[in-house]
Amino acid sequence: MSSLNPTESPQQTPTAEAFRRACGRFATGVAIVTTLDPAGTPCGLTINSFSSVSLDPPLILFCLDRTSQAVHAFSASSSFVINILDRSQRDLSQRFARRQEDRFDGLEWRRGLSGAPVLPHCLAVLECRRHTVLEGGDHLIFVGEVVSVDARDGDPLLYFAGRYRQLGE
Repeated sequence: MSSLNPTESPQQTPTAEAFRRACGRFATGVAIVTTLDPAGTPCGLTINSFSSVSLDPPLILFCLDRTSQAVHAFSASSSFVINILDRSQRDLSQRFARRQEDRFDGLEWRRGLSGAPVLPHCLAVLECRRHTVLEGGDHLIFVGEVVSVDARDGDPLLYFAGRYRQLGE
């Protein structure tokens, strides 16, 4: 039994490790965000920092580490696509999470309305026009206005406590 008064909470300055562990207790879906760099080359990476923001207008956001190799492509682009992954797409998630030169090499994809890559067999695809970019500590927060959506039934690929998960676990 705790000796704390119910209105008290322990005071602890979070370390990066403690903060990461605590945030890891929030289950998230997994998505791949894609765009074209200024030369027209496809660029993308796995994210789980994605959220809806507004219904009117339809806005979403994702966060990107300032040190990411992709930050320049997303900063220069006026559009991007959020590809929300199905539980069967774990390999695709891992491919886009690794540091490699060309994540699109040999991969099937199509150009969306803006030209940004749309990946096949995703649970949902949200094509976005960049609305704004905000400062967020060591990350940039990209807010996009959704201009096209596509969704199908299925089970999402989930991430919780440092591991991929499925519904029902």
